[in-house]
Amino acid sequence: MRSDQIKRGVARAPHRSLLKADGITDEEMERPFIAVLNSRNDIIPGHTELDKIADAVKAGVRMAGGVPFEISTIGVCDGIAMNHDGMHYSLVSREVVADSLECAVQGHAFDGLVCIPNCDKIVPGMVLGALRVNIPTVFVSGGPMLPGVQPGGCGPTTDLNTLFDGAGKVAAGAMDEAELAYYENTACPTCGSCSGMFTANSMNCLCEALGIALPGNGTVPAVYSERLRLAKHAGMKVMELVEKGVRLTDILNGAAVHNAMECDMAFGGSTNTVLHLTAIAKAAGCPITMDDWEAASARTPHLVKLQPSGPRPLIDLYQVGGVPVVMGELAQLGLLDQSALTCVGPLPEYLEKCCKPADGEVCRKADNPFSPQGALKVLHGNIAPNGAIVKKAAVDPSMMRHTGPARVFNSEEEACAAINGGAINGGDVVVIRYEGPKGGPGMREMLTPTSAICGMGLSSSVALITDGRFSGATKGPAVGHVSPEAAAGGPIALIQEGDSVTVDIEGGALTLNVSEEELEARRAAWQPPAPKHNHGVLAKYAKMVSSADEGAYVS
Repeated sequence: MRSDQIKRGVARAPHRSLLKADGITDEEMERPFIAVLNSRNDIIPGHTELDKIADAVKAGVRMAGGVPFEISTIGVCDGIAMNHDGMHYSLVSREVVADSLECAVQGHAFDGLVCIPNCDKIVPGMVLGALRVNIPTVFVSGGPMLPGVQPGGCGPTTDLNTLFDGAGKVAAGAMDEAELAYYENTACPTCGSCSGMFTANSMNCLCEALGIALPGNGTVPAVYSERLRLAKHAGMKVMELVEKGVRLTDILNGAAVHNAMECDMAFGGSTNTVLHLTAIAKAAGCPITMDDWEAASARTPHLVKLQPSGPRPLIDLYQVGGVPVVMGELAQLGLLDQSALTCVGPLPEYLEKCCKPADGEVCRKADNPFSPQGALKVLHGNIAPNGAIVKKAAVDPSMMRHTGPARVFNSEEEACAAINGGAINGGDVVVIRYEGPKGGPGMREMLTPTSAICGMGLSSSVALITDGRFSGATKGPAVGHVSPEAAAGGPIALIQEGDSVTVDIEGGALTLNVSEEELEARRAAWQPPAPKHNHGVLAKYAKMVSSADEGAYVS
């Protein structure tokens, strides 16, 4: 066992003494040591109940003959960090989580690992860290919160996005503050990751597609007792992987990444998944590019349309069978790599055990998709030579191609002030730049400006492009991850107020309608801005991070 490094032989007597100070017995010294990495805290609603998940995981480890040790790591709630200086730290936290996992697991020579994330950057952070240590690993999330309800219980369900849109409606005079207060008190009714196919739930679903989590990881509600049973089984499963010697990279490899990309396109996850899966693929030694994402989009049908792309809450997918149903439909089309290994077993075995037919409504059948192409779309052009991304499934059909005058802002705050001040008009193209991985730094999410545009009724007449990124809750013609970013001298830095910009989502193009001669003159005159942060973790991150099209990867 790997843990023999800290418990075998005369030279390890001091180590055993310290372990016995933890209450470890001689009998337990003979068993595998399992790290239970928990991101529980009191501030993130998706994490407040993770102590119960950890207790269940540890019970499962003990039932299967292992010795669990709980370890903590940090987390940042994107919703709470949104639209202020705190959002600079969200994507940065992905790397801190990865580093903390590596330090704790390597420092104590664990035999296996169970990761308990739930929200936003914590999930990919744990995946990146787990790939570095590469021991038998299982993921089990805390699960999604239940959706809220409209007054009287009728109408579409509500979620966090209802509040962001509501704030824009209040500013536009379309909603009063009393109505907003109702949603404030009801839209997030339980613990769990925000209801909807936002970033956290997208990544937790993709952990199933990657094969590193048991079926139900992404969809079983946080408050259901089924979630605790799932956690116990995760604890038992990691012991099985330890016994068989199945390491994380035996599961998470090129085949797994391919299958996750297919699922992502089919269920219309957050655009952040492109960032995170690209980084995960690089860490796993099977790098992917924006061209690979575009190829996945072209061949994969869109089968599931959940909030914010459609009216249904995430719990609807749970009720019809969850991620395995989507994978089953994709397998029928021959789109999954059958050589993949999952923590359940080889993929064919997984499909036979876990999948049931699609219901045809929540998850469309392969012969009747919402769209023959995937929910996410890659754009290129003279604004984004290295690519950009948009959630095509959440765009009104009338905005699939739009040309308008650029309204240029060098920060999210500047853009929000203009939008909320009524300075943006139908037909405009809002450009928010210097918010990329280096320029932000930290590539802030832009849910506040996109929600303000939607709340003011402009989502079918105004497009937005940025070198920053979007929350999974974002909808409308919002194009993010523009690469290269402005701070690196990308063409988005050269756009001037009033320039004609064309966003062609169906055609996959993002075009500044200015001559190449004019762009060259602007490029020669451009000067890089001074760093926004010159100390602390943000300054270090800005020096080390790669571009968005490379997953904002820190090596």
